[in-house]
Amino acid sequence: MRGRSAGQPAGATRPDVLVLGAGVIGLSTAVCLAEAGHRVRVWAERLPAETTSAVASGVWVPGLTPRDLEWSRVTLAELSALAGREGTGVHPEWGLEVSDLSDEQPVWAAELPEMRPCRPDELPPGMRTGLWARVPMIDLPVYLDFLGTRLAEAGAELRRRAVGDLAEAAAAAPVVVNCTGVAAGRLAGDPRVRPVRGQHVVVRNPGVEHFYIEAVDSTEWTGFFPHGDRVLLAGVSQPGDWSLEPDPEVAEGILRRCARIEPRFAEAEVLGHLVGLRPGREAARLEEERVGSARVVHNYGHGGEGVSLSWGSARAVERLLTSWRGRSW
Repeated sequence: MRGRSAGQPAGATRPDVLVLGAGVIGLSTAVCLAEAGHRVRVWAERLPAETTSAVASGVWVPGLTPRDLEWSRVTLAELSALAGREGTGVHPEWGLEVSDLSDEQPVWAAELPEMRPCRPDELPPGMRTGLWARVPMIDLPVYLDFLGTRLAEAGAELRRRAVGDLAEAAAAAPVVVNCTGVAAGRLAGDPRVRPVRGQHVVVRNPGVEHFYIEAVDSTEWTGFFPHGDRVLLAGVSQPGDWSLEPDPEVAEGILRRCARIEPRFAEAEVLGHLVGLRPGREAARLEEERVGSARVVHNYGHGGEGVSLSWGSARAVERLLTSWRGRSW
């Protein structure tokens, strides 16, 4: 990944827009703005491969609110255009989505590009409804690298740099876009942001070709997400837990639950463990405020649906900035 546009010394030009954060929300937003013609710079305390996005499951799901549903539609179109292209990490797959919450299919089922209700004999014990769907899956380490390359090709710059407060960022550009995920709680003074800890067990793929995900009212659930020769086994959602250390008991529970659904995982080779902190919030925040002479656009709090909402929220930021053109930033 190039750190600056060709022929320009680092820092030679003051950017139009400074994006904070290099996870999937920050990179998607920066790419969107750079390709729209803005001079963009990205500051990130953690580089893409070090972010929560890099350890995410990587399955597209529809948004649950009207706004999020529209954002997920925009993202689906973007991902579908990339599907199967070498180097993008996007690969459509069939999978089983089940729930113990209702006997009715979820209202968002109609949003799935290809779908069929599963038969009663296909439902795991305890599950009340389910469906098979073919949706984009995203190998996040590969996809983040693809976005980084696309960002550089658009002439934008990515630097590792921590930010102490928004005033520091506001002094560097007339527009700042805050995509700092769970760190936004401190940076934006937002008490509604909290970490929701997730953990994966990574195993060598024993031949599983479909994904599986549960919707249950519990901090423990079951999911598995194949990406070629490796599978990410899930899952937990632990609100308020800041630990990035893999928990052996959590890992044992994940393996046990996944093997109950797919017995081949019982003997699968364990390749590693991944932990990430989802940016939990009752709803993603996308709004602006003034900090000094700069405009700050907040774009964070997407929870576990970051990749699914990424392009929709990025386009919303782009529309907001476009509406400012012709007026003083």
